[in-house]
Amino acid sequence: MAALHTTSPYRECILTRNDIEALIAEGRKIVILDGKVIKPDAWLPYHPGGDKAILHMVGRDATNEVKAFHSRETQDFMLKYQIGRIEGPWVDFLPPIQGGVFRTKDMQGAEDGRSSAERDSSDRDSSVELSPIFDATESSSYLRRRKSNGAANDDSSATSLSDMELKEPTQTSKKANNDNHPELLYDLDAYPDLNPTTQANINQKYKLLDARLRAQNLYACNYTAYFYELLRYTLLALLAYSCLQTHHYIPSALFLGMLWHQLTFTVHDAGHMGITHSFHLDSLLSILVADFLGGLSACWWKQNHNVHHIVTNSAEHDPDIQHMPFFAISPRFFGSLRSTYYDRIMAFDSVAKFTLKYQHYLYYPILCFGRFNLYVLSWQYIILGQGPRKGPARYHRYLEMLGQVFFWYWFGYLVVYRSIPTAWERILYIAISHAVTMPVHVQITLSHFAMSTVDLGPAESFPQKMLRTTMDVDCPCWLDWFHGGLQFQAVHHLFPRMPRHNLRRAQGFVREFCEDVGIPYAIFGFVEGNGKVIGRLGEVAKQARMLAGCQRSITVGEVLDGH
Repeated sequence: MAALHTTSPYRECILTRNDIEALIAEGRKIVILDGKVIKPDAWLPYHPGGDKAILHMVGRDATNEVKAFHSRETQDFMLKYQIGRIEGPWVDFLPPIQGGVFRTKDMQGAEDGRSSAERDSSDRDSSVELSPIFDATESSSYLRRRKSNGAANDDSSATSLSDMELKEPTQTSKKANNDNHPELLYDLDAYPDLNPTTQANINQKYKLLDARLRAQNLYACNYTAYFYELLRYTLLALLAYSCLQTHHYIPSALFLGMLWHQLTFTVHDAGHMGITHSFHLDSLLSILVADFLGGLSACWWKQNHNVHHIVTNSAEHDPDIQHMPFFAISPRFFGSLRSTYYDRIMAFDSVAKFTLKYQHYLYYPILCFGRFNLYVLSWQYIILGQGPRKGPARYHRYLEMLGQVFFWYWFGYLVVYRSIPTAWERILYIAISHAVTMPVHVQITLSHFAMSTVDLGPAESFPQKMLRTTMDVDCPCWLDWFHGGLQFQAVHHLFPRMPRHNLRRAQGFVREFCEDVGIPYAIFGFVEGNGKVIGRLGEVAKQARMLAGCQRSITVGEVLDGH
């Protein structure tokens, strides 16, 4: 992808905030990148990470997100879709996919009692002024703080969250009402102010931090560490095969599950282009490992995971916390929210009402079956053609189809059917090998389930949102192989393309950054973090029981009134 160098007046024209709002109202997908106005409508069907990752950036300054997820080459390629530029700082709109409301030129003119031309002539000076109706209903309340503006820079606000209480919601809400949500009040008190000056300062220091990490060469992959990873994978594969050949089926299943668990970390690295830093090479590597060796769709995971990184811990938008009817980490799920990722209602139905009451007890048992759910999601993605069929990823679907056939041939036919004699032993082998992968599901949910699910709106900067919704896990260096980099999720969310073997070194720099800008840095031990997750699930389960009791009382009262 060659950089596009142009001095075209069309691309250099100044677009006002109202111009951009009107374009979005007409259905255009407008994104701000380093002061440039990008219209990637034509790129949506080609985007390897899926269209939803772009849709969540519409109307926003996506500079941090774009640079965090894309190579310099890809960033230059995006200039092909530039249609203008802005002057002055930009205040984000709420994207349409998240409920943002936008006005056409005629609507804007009608509101002021002026023509569109008159309105345009008085709106050329800045992009800062907020549109009166662009936000969803609740967003304006997010900007009100319960503390003074200067509190964000108090030294005490940099305290690690391991030394603070994570406040849990204490009341059930029929509808998400963030204005009196205890979690919202806690976040507004604990984190820096949402005013533009404070958030711009955080953004600027985040950019300096990124430059500092690059100067430390922390974006370079440690191939020596990967050599040892390869030795570990080979050892586990040989142990699984040897035990299978000697009819020790349970040890073989254990070793195979351990291999799948470890391979997940390589897929995660390659999906973020953190190994070779080449889109095509890392994509091929992730498909080879995930599909051919693990039976899971790497491309489905990548599309899912990209959205997760952009709208982390958003109840309506983040697929990584949308596990109804089995888990709910916020009472907001009691309102049968609509998932913008799955494009369906996450129904708080009779199954959910029963399951959620016991979710803190079912957490580990359900995660033992997590891999089976990933099979289903992978098949849906591949069979239904949910990925891009054009552009650089156009062949991925067919390669994944081949990978699925290969996996089920070697695992389903050669291993399970041909090598294991009885039906009971086959079932046991499948169950054990899949249950052993449960720790990776714990590791993924651990970093987010106990963190905030509050949406502070478009005023919040990218780095603050990532650190507010993600925790790190404190562990000794010798256990890094077990966690596979997932213990540094807060660091990873700030710098997703950084190879995992460098995340421990980067962690110290991130802590310094948090102390400087006054953002609490969340880090817990593995056991303590699990306790926080179970505590959160237990609190929401308690509220589910209370809600069920209230509903029963109302139903009984209605029946009695009827008589």
